Amino acid sequence: MQLYNTLSAKEREALIEQAGEERLTLSFYKYAHIGNPELFRNHLFVAWDALDVLGRIYVAHEGINAQLSVPAKRFTEFKTFIDDIYFLNNVRLNIAIEQDNKSFLKLKIKVRTKIVADGLNDKTFDVTNKGKHVNAEEFNQLIEDPNTVLVDMRNHFESEIGHFKNAVTPDVDTFRDSLDIIENNLKDHKEDKKLVMYCTGGIRCEKASAYYKHKGFKQVYQLEGGIIEYARQVKAKGLDNKFLGKNFVFDHRRSEQISNQVIARCHQCGEPCDTHVNCANEACHLLFIQCQSCAEKMDDCCSTDCQDIIKLPYEEQKRLRAGKKNSNKIFKKGRSPVLKFKA
Repeated sequence: MQLYNTLSAKEREALIEQAGEERLTLSFYKYAHIGNPELFRNHLFVAWDALDVLGRIYVAHEGINAQLSVPAKRFTEFKTFIDDIYFLNNVRLNIAIEQDNKSFLKLKIKVRTKIVADGLNDKTFDVTNKGKHVNAEEFNQLIEDPNTVLVDMRNHFESEIGHFKNAVTPDVDTFRDSLDIIENNLKDHKEDKKLVMYCTGGIRCEKASAYYKHKGFKQVYQLEGGIIEYARQVKAKGLDNKFLGKNFVFDHRRSEQISNQVIARCHQCGEPCDTHVNCANEACHLLFIQCQSCAEKMDDCCSTDCQDIIKLPYEEQKRLRAGKKNSNKIFKKGRSPVLKFKA
């Protein structure tokens, strides 16, 4: 039985172009108690591979986190399949604001210890005891309350290109870093302040809401469906859009336009820009913000060193990067000292 990919990303991209059919980019998550994540993972792979579903999915004892690309004509089949899974029946599906047929090029379903890495080892913490969900209209009202503290539960490179007005945006590299920082900063306001959180699609702030309730916060709220669903409700209901800039997304698109403001700047020249790219040097691959002018000047690279490397013969580039690890540099997402205008 096939339980893994047999096509490369390039082969899959060619098939998508050849098919010429529309695909839907969507995401969903659900915290639930899964007894055998490996068995559940295999069940999903067999079913979704048959439906030509592509994406990145994490399964763990605590639930599922899925970011997918589904053929539009097979969406009903896909929805029927997940509705037949008892804890996923009528789960909220966050449909992307901006669609791209090539948002995902492989089906990757991985079993993880947790669907959101949090660094927590507290077995008394129940992730399903979450805070109160609020819709876009309720959220707008809450964040205008002077007794509300609005916190962005995403990482620095996400909030740099877009965030809600007056939000606290922790300068962190990972979700786990933000948990203790936020608790420490708000430790004197566990009873008198309303703690309101948001993230991309809701998965991180849902875990955070349960964690802060566990830590004694009395008024804990989270934006239902995250920024993705907020943008949809604002448009559908004609609400005031409180979000500034773009929403960072974890697929080939890298971002969705939520408002017209450009709040970030090119990391190389400092001009207004909110376009994330990866350095063209495969041995670097650093994620950073680069304007079109700098992209042309720097050959899509983050530094002159990387620019020199990509001019070498490909076999020489492979030899230079053989055996070297650059994951930490990539992980730091734009904190390289070569970037003069990193906020």
